[in-house]
Amino acid sequence: MSRRVVRQSKFRHVFGQAVRNDQCYDDIRVSRVTWDSSFCAVNPKFVAIIIEASGGGAFLVLPLHKTGRIDKVYPTVCGHTGPVLDIEWCPHNDHVIASGSEDCTVMVWQIPENGLETPLSEPVVVLEGHSKRVGIVCWHPTTRNVLLSAGCDNQIIIWNVGTGEAMINLDDMHPDVIFSVSWSRNGSLLCTACKDKRVRVIDPRKKKIVADNMDEPICVQEMDTSNGVLLPFYDPDTNIVYLCGKGDSSIRYFEITEEAPFVHYLNTFSTKEPQRGMGYMPKRGLDVNKCEIARFYKLHERKCEPIIMTVPRKSDLFQDDLYPDTAGPDPALEAEEWFTGKNGGPILISLKDGYASTKNRDLKVVKKNILESKPAPKAEHIPIVQKHAPQSSVKMEDKLEEVLREFKSLRDRVILQDRRIARLEEQVSKVAM
Repeated sequence: MSRRVVRQSKFRHVFGQAVRNDQCYDDIRVSRVTWDSSFCAVNPKFVAIIIEASGGGAFLVLPLHKTGRIDKVYPTVCGHTGPVLDIEWCPHNDHVIASGSEDCTVMVWQIPENGLETPLSEPVVVLEGHSKRVGIVCWHPTTRNVLLSAGCDNQIIIWNVGTGEAMINLDDMHPDVIFSVSWSRNGSLLCTACKDKRVRVIDPRKKKIVADNMDEPICVQEMDTSNGVLLPFYDPDTNIVYLCGKGDSSIRYFEITEEAPFVHYLNTFSTKEPQRGMGYMPKRGLDVNKCEIARFYKLHERKCEPIIMTVPRKSDLFQDDLYPDTAGPDPALEAEEWFTGKNGGPILISLKDGYASTKNRDLKVVKKNILESKPAPKAEHIPIVQKHAPQSSVKMEDKLEEVLREFKSLRDRVILQDRRIARLEEQVSKVAM
């Protein structure tokens, strides 16, 4: 008799578990917009959820500990004039989040230390360059202040958020709508999926496609017969990929190896309720004392439910094999370095003693030639200059910075109102005809 050999893996028995009801976020009106993004973004401090909003677009930002019923008048981030389609936290600053909207703009927001106490309608910067709705925003994994956006105008724009400038425009590589974009681990390449059913690997700084039309997959894994969108989440530390079907009620997870058959099914976590979206916690936000290797934030129609993935272990000691050094919050490069051709892998941190967040610096945007003056020094150098400057000079710089901030805020608001007026005039002219 032949005996089946079971493949050895420390992740064979990974299991998922939903948290108790009192640890969920309840009475949230999750967005009903028909778009294929995850509608949820999380980091070690906050969970952000795109919600239904009248008169524009909005999303909630909740401190992780604020569970239970969320009041209907809880303050939101509400500066967009159209529905918000995608949100993503900056990997290098837990208080900075970017959003893309149907109003054709990308906005970058600074969230206060303890969350919102009043509605936030003034972004740090508004990035304008798309001619149609912006459905994807994606921060560079290892470089400070570099943000990618993709819109229904079939183009990708890469921004230097620190100056508010569009640095790279990839407008001739996709003949149709871009469904998803992902950076490589060191951010030197992009991978895109397009409505034309092609996957492209792109070198954005050379504006060159380096791989296309991948006809021969190394592995084909049958899923099910539903036609819902799959939201994939890959953990490079454990080589596990999690597939969450939008409109489905399950999370399937697989281990990826370098030898054939390459993809190994592990298990499926299922609940009764289908998911409207899914957030994925960075590794530094997990509880290593409970052998937690992943945490998802599942969106229902009216609530957000955390789901914890755990490797069963009896020992209370730190499990080195489950937690290799992982990507930390410090960037390897500054924006200027990356745009001139440098690459840098993630700066790794140990989770042995758990991750303790440090104070995040405010995001500062330095517009070039503002008020016909010289460009201000880079944001990260400002505190050093102030440290040795005379007291009167420090006060003058602070006052000037405050004036410039107010000027920029008013100008951004005027730009948004001008766009809205133009759209209304266009609609009126169509009705009149």
